[in-house]
Amino acid sequence: MTQTHIPAADSAAQPSLLRLAGLPYFLIAFVARLPFAMMVVGVLTVVVSARGSLALGGLTSAAVGLGTAVVGPLLGAAADRYGQRIVLLVSALVNGTMLAVFAAVVYSPAVDAVVLLTALAIGASAPQVSPMSRSRLVAIITERMPERERTRIISGTFSYESAADETVFVFGPFLVGILASAIAPWAPLVGAAALTFVFVVAFALHRTGRHISAERHADGSAPSRASELFRPALLVVVVGIFGVGLFFGSMLTSLTSFMADRGDSEQAGLLYGVMGIGSAALALGVAWLPARFTLRARWLVFSAVLFAGTLVVATASSVGAMILALAVMGIGIGPTLVTQYSFGAARSPLGRSATVMTMLGSGVVVGQAAASAITGEVAERLGTPAALLLPAAAAAIVLLSGVVNWFLSGRGGARRAV
Repeated sequence: MTQTHIPAADSAAQPSLLRLAGLPYFLIAFVARLPFAMMVVGVLTVVVSARGSLALGGLTSAAVGLGTAVVGPLLGAAADRYGQRIVLLVSALVNGTMLAVFAAVVYSPAVDAVVLLTALAIGASAPQVSPMSRSRLVAIITERMPERERTRIISGTFSYESAADETVFVFGPFLVGILASAIAPWAPLVGAAALTFVFVVAFALHRTGRHISAERHADGSAPSRASELFRPALLVVVVGIFGVGLFFGSMLTSLTSFMADRGDSEQAGLLYGVMGIGSAALALGVAWLPARFTLRARWLVFSAVLFAGTLVVATASSVGAMILALAVMGIGIGPTLVTQYSFGAARSPLGRSATVMTMLGSGVVVGQAAASAITGEVAERLGTPAALLLPAAAAAIVLLSGVVNWFLSGRGGARRAV
């Protein structure tokens, strides 16, 4: 098997992950996530503005998600085989170009089919920064940290990574709203393209991008079979995180419809931030939960809190009630996401970490895009009250997959995952 490009650790020094990766790495990796979080909402915003159809906007967002669903895991597999650097550089150049092209196409006389195909290309070429960051950090921890410290460090790392994801998935739509309002509806896509060319490329070229896991054979192949990616214990995590994506998409779209009914649709992003702040804070706090509060129990408890919050959403008749519901859901969604990623890391087949992390990251985006399309159609045809029921349906998927995971994990499996 190949050896890592990072030298072996001095056990006496016990270097911190911050020192091993470097502070610039975390700053670059954080900003490089923004285009991924902006593209679905940015596409929806510009299509609705330029073409005047919420339904077409939803379909276009779904096309972005479809592209990510089909190609995203393949990018992860390619990164596992050939290294992250080349995969990220190619996807960044293609994706940044397609974002700019889409901004031009949507205002052109081109038929809707061309708009949808361009959106599909955006999703297919989306750089998988978040899952690849997780894969890099887990590899460094596994190879450089003392074994007795790895569980704690990995838990803290996933807490940070999930909090970063939560922050960008809230700040991304917020940034889209600011750019669209201050400049023009096409500005968020051009801004996302610029961020991709600068920060995703910087992320690809960072020294950690040369890292090759020692879990790979000399020819780059993985010691585990691809069929191990389809084990029930791993698939239930994919389904659960897909439910989280469904929740994100349905919640933002139904909230936009809720505020539009009150003549204040531009405030939807600000209200959405109420959930994001609590979610990011609780995600960071997961690392300090006691070990006896096992991962399988965390999934059940926090997804139940999320589901309870969506029931309040379904009955909300005022902005105050909606803010309360968003605050409650923030308590549940962040820790649930951290827990799901922890299960994904624990159950990754040997040598396929980037593939698994990309599958999970794609699940969030695919769910968000699909729910945006469905919820937009429901809001347009049946009205806001019907659309507000969809976040509860998404949260039910998260909760039910947590129940299935409880039985698949077993007491011993849960202890090993923690």
